[in-house]
Amino acid sequence: MSELKNPFASEAITAPFNAEWQAKRRVAAAVRLLTEVLVTSSPDTSKMHDIAEQLENTATDFAASPRVYGRLDWIESGQHGSFGQVSHELNPLAGHSNPLAPPVTTRIEGDMAIGHCFCGWAYEGPPGSVHGGYVAAIFDQFMGFAQKLGKRPGMTGYLHVDYHQRTPLTADLHLEARVTKQEGRKTFMEGKMFAHGELTASCDALFIEPRKGIYSLETQSHPEEVFSPPRANPGA
Repeated sequence: MSELKNPFASEAITAPFNAEWQAKRRVAAAVRLLTEVLVTSSPDTSKMHDIAEQLENTATDFAASPRVYGRLDWIESGQHGSFGQVSHELNPLAGHSNPLAPPVTTRIEGDMAIGHCFCGWAYEGPPGSVHGGYVAAIFDQFMGFAQKLGKRPGMTGYLHVDYHQRTPLTADLHLEARVTKQEGRKTFMEGKMFAHGELTASCDALFIEPRKGIYSLETQSHPEEVFSPPRANPGA
């Protein structure tokens, strides 16, 4: 089984696997820009209908090309990259080819994971602030990759987020995480989010390694067979 390498292990953004992903990154960036413009502009109604028609036609043309559903199908042909490379591109929080992603970037420095994220107006919850649900999702993504520190990556068991103050929009969000304890397949972590040098949120999380290991995902078509929760300890 090939090793699932962390594509966020350095500060530099990993280059796309091939020209297809490079083009897809450009499309994703354009969609992010369009989304930000949509929620921050107020053109006249007729112009918006014209834009909608153009986008609908573009989507129809796009849909006529071969469709691939899910990361396992993307890697099956062997032409789109490894599981790690496809995940790097399509992840909904960190994928550079996924317009839903801000995206979150992560690197490892010693015993700590360092991350960065920028959320524009499309992520607004309370006025001028990042929606709390996105704050939690960013933690889940960031700390999920930070598990590299523990050498036994797994799935989220729980995620407890404390909101200390609002997290402002259009700020460079700085993230830190470290492993606090490991018990068998369980990895416990703590994380922090800062904006302008001030703590805005913190997180305690548990990640559980699948019984067959995280790399079994590369061959499993039914994740529920891989991610069975650990059996309860009768003596606990």
